[in-house]
Order: sequence, then C-alpha cells, then structure tokens
Amino acid sequence: MRLLVTGGCGFIGTNFILMMREAHPDWNIVNLDLLTYAGNRLNLLPLEASSRTASGGDYSFAHGDIRDPEFVSALLEEHRIEAVVNFAAESHVDRSINDPAPFVSTNVQGAQNLLERARRHGVERFVQVSTDEVYGTLGPEGRFSESTPLAPNSPYSASKAGADLMVRAYVETYGLDAVITRCSNNYGPYQFPEKLIPLMFLKALRDEPLPVYGDGRNVRDWIFVDDHCRGVELALLKGRAGQAYNFGGNAELPNIELVKTLLDLLDKPHSLITFVKDRPGHDRRYAMDYGLASRELGFEPRVSFSQGLTQTIEWYRDNAAWLDQVQSGAYRDFMDQWYGERK
Repeated sequence: MRLLVTGGCGFIGTNFILMMREAHPDWNIVNLDLLTYAGNRLNLLPLEASSRTASGGDYSFAHGDIRDPEFVSALLEEHRIEAVVNFAAESHVDRSINDPAPFVSTNVQGAQNLLERARRHGVERFVQVSTDEVYGTLGPEGRFSESTPLAPNSPYSASKAGADLMVRAYVETYGLDAVITRCSNNYGPYQFPEKLIPLMFLKALRDEPLPVYGDGRNVRDWIFVDDHCRGVELALLKGRAGQAYNFGGNAELPNIELVKTLLDLLDKPHSLITFVKDRPGHDRRYAMDYGLASRELGFEPRVSFSQGLTQTIEWYRDNAAWLDQVQSGAYRDFMDQWYGERK
C-alpha cells in the first residue's frame, strides 16, 4: 500500500507510523507534517535514516501544510498515494478556548482540502481520525454510540465535528470511500506535555502543584495509544465506506483518581494536588460504546489502564531528553499563563 499519513510527527501519528512500519514492512508510507509546536520530526528520524525495509517498503517525510492544495496534490501524484489517514489537527481544548481560529482553519478547512485532493487524485480510501468529544457530554449513565447526535461543546470539538460532517458530505455527494474513527482519551509514549498525564508527571517530578480543574470529578475513558492505532489500522483495511467507528479503552476514571494514581506510582504526596477554576464548557463525562467496531472490525482494547500507565511512566522516565527537547519556552509561557488565570 502507498499510504499518506498526515500529522505523523504528532503523538498518535508517530505511534501509528511506527506500528504500521512493523506490521506492514512492504508499505510505502509518506508522512506529511507542518511541524507546529506539538509535531516533532525527531520522533521518526531513525526511519528516515534507513527508509527502505528488506520487504521493499519505504518511509519519507514531507514538510508541508494540509491546507495547501498544490502541495497536497503534488504529493499525492508523486507518490501515487492509494490511501490517506488524517491525524493532522490542532488538538488542545485549552488552546482552542484562547483562540478558535487555527482550529477551524486546520481541522475543518485542512480536512476539506485533503478530501478534495483525494477525490481528484483517485485515492481509494480516506480515514478521518476524530474524537469522542464531538458527541458532547454524558450524564452518569450510558455511553456514546455512533448514532449519538453530535453536540460539541468546545471550539476544538466543534472543529472536529465540522470535519466529520465534511467527510460525510464527500461520501454522500461524491462517492468518496471514506471512514471516520472516534476514540476516547489517548495516552502513551510521545504525548506532548500539555495533556493531562505527561503534564501531571512532569509537575510531580518537580514537586510542583498539580492543577486539577473544578472538583476533579470529570470522567474520561482512557485508551492506550497502541490500542487506538490498531483500531485506525482496522478501519483503514476493513471499515465500511461512510461509517464512523468508536474506539474506547474500557477504562473510565475521574480525573482526580487518575492524578492520585499517578502520584502513588511516583511515590509523591497527594498534597501536591491544587484545584483550579474549571475551564469553560468542560464536558462532565465521556464513555465509548465500541460494539460496532468489535463486531465489524474485530477491535478490542488489549492494554489495561494500569498496564498502560506503568508503561507510559517508564517511557517518560527513560526519555528525559525528549521531554526537555519538546518543552519550548513558548509552551511553558502558555501553560503558566493559562493555569495562572484559573487560580
């Protein structure tokens, strides 16, 4: 397969490319990434150094913007791309609250440009990687299914819902063979330290206060990144055109309990926890019904939350240089300002 992965230098994209490289050494994989603050080309630099496998597969990197029609068209044509998996997105809710414009531009307009270029160049399969946040929030009972109405509550989730609807339009209007994947909260190696688990890990190591929104009882369903990547692979290979598939980790946990668990693993006191003003539009609970993906694709999460969290912490401990490298001054300034305003 000749596969274009967009946003492949980000957290999930990196893990997906590494997994596909091992599982399908005969595939030719092109990684298109703009290398914004959360994209790190160093994640996959070893693949560039030895791009071709013994099975004939290849890996190459292309620095560019998914919003650029000419660039995307040239890439699809040059590499004779057969399938596209779109991970490229602005993804941090807090940043979307500060400034929604980049989220609309990249997540909606960028996705539409990819869809249009894919249609014009005869791409055989398009996978749009979305999120459970497009469904909004749940009460204490029930789970999101693929038939749950879209009701996004943040600029980030609204932009992802807009992209999902654009995918649907291209399937229905133009007959594009496209599927959508929606996952619960990911965690694992290479996650940028603005997200909850790596952020709390770093602050705990430094004995700094750990900021927890509101009362800390917001519930998330956690999925280890490898399980999510397997789901995306299954959707790519076996998904029905026009269908959305939910992927979850079967690991619901209130944020405060997750933070306490992490502190216990690091042998740090719970007194480091500091409650801060809740963020606007903060969804109370997510939970995913992945029964359709199980029945049609054979998806099941393999990594328990306790196993995944232990692996994640070990990875961050073993990769301190990576953490230092990705923590730019701009990142630190943003996080300090954001949480400072909520004290």
